[in-house]
Amino acid sequence: MGDAKTVHSPLVTYFSMISLLTLCPPFVILLWYTMVHADGSVSQTFYYLKQHGVQGFINIWPRPTATAWKIIACFAAFEAALQLLLPGKRVEGPISPEGNRPVYKANGMAAYFVTLATYLALWWFGIFNPSIVYDHLGEIFSALIFGSFIFCIFLYIKGHLAPSSTDSGSSGNIIIDFYWGMELYPRIGKNFDIKVFTNCRFGMMSWAVLALTYCIKQYEENGKVADSMLVNTALMLIYVTKFFWWEAGYWNTMDIAHDRAGFYICWGCLVWVPSVYTSPGMYLVNHPINLGTLLALYILVAGILCIYINYDCDRQRQEFRRTNGKSTVWGKAPSKITASYTTTSGETKTSLLLTSGWWGLSRHFHYVPEISAAFFWTLPALFNHFLPYFYVIFLTILLFDRAKRDDDRCRSKYGKYWKLYCEKVPYRIIPGIY
Repeated sequence: MGDAKTVHSPLVTYFSMISLLTLCPPFVILLWYTMVHADGSVSQTFYYLKQHGVQGFINIWPRPTATAWKIIACFAAFEAALQLLLPGKRVEGPISPEGNRPVYKANGMAAYFVTLATYLALWWFGIFNPSIVYDHLGEIFSALIFGSFIFCIFLYIKGHLAPSSTDSGSSGNIIIDFYWGMELYPRIGKNFDIKVFTNCRFGMMSWAVLALTYCIKQYEENGKVADSMLVNTALMLIYVTKFFWWEAGYWNTMDIAHDRAGFYICWGCLVWVPSVYTSPGMYLVNHPINLGTLLALYILVAGILCIYINYDCDRQRQEFRRTNGKSTVWGKAPSKITASYTTTSGETKTSLLLTSGWWGLSRHFHYVPEISAAFFWTLPALFNHFLPYFYVIFLTILLFDRAKRDDDRCRSKYGKYWKLYCEKVPYRIIPGIY
């Protein structure tokens, strides 16, 4: 399929793969080490490495233990079982470049609820203490780093030997195939969707489970939970709840509908999300900062508002698409552009582009509240250390890059209609600025 070639040049792939393989695993381990053992201080970790060199780094890298593998295996098996067994509404994804339409079972909210309830019950009834997860966190991240690599080799082999749909194929370059993925919608059997599992049920779910873990760990250590930790945990959980409430909408996004299941996306969901996305909470475990009721409430309300706006942006666009442009946007009829485009098979189709409401402010305005929400759930850490803010900075770069990639894709898809759209909505992300 020509598409995979044009999007990712070999040079870019080699560069990003080599940097991902060489820089990200050590970074995840150093992030964990700094948050858990070096008081969240980058300079303390830097000083340690300066003194002890490479050997010092090898010494702090935890070896994956049986306990770590057991925790991961139980969690993965539990989530896979919920994904397969829980009832849910039948949902169709967007039509793929090859004209396939994936079918999903939307049971994310149920899986999320059952997971958190089970986790809390295990703790409450003394069956399993979540602190164990925190105590073995380094080994778990280490195991995930190696495990996700093995998992992606399995995906690569499967893409060659037993692809699930025609939305697959080799670019002729083994590295590109492994890194960017062979298949758009890999499944095991007819019903078990691998991408829903890695991105949603493992990645996003682990975020919520770890957020709760950090909170429980602080309680076990200090006999109480600081208001900073409560605000952080509450906002992260509200955000993840919004995600699962919205999961069927997520299946229409670039992650699922355009990015194939390769090392890049699987590694991100299996390793980067549990480690980097949860890092503000990881920091707060050993820093029970007291914000005071007023400040805590301000941050909480600001964070909830951002998450709500982010949700409302997505809702507005989905309503607009679902009603074929007939919905009202902010109380009046939406302004829109009807754009026609040609599919890979040569058919002409039309899409509606919304140009009012949140989507009239900028082309990717929903990234503004998303980044702000991340800022507000990190803010309880205050400004003693830089590292808790790494996630916010990373997210900003990621989303700005995604907005650019999305724009480039739409420009080549819609041509002159896209130009018209950009004249109407001139800013890419931040209204009036960018």
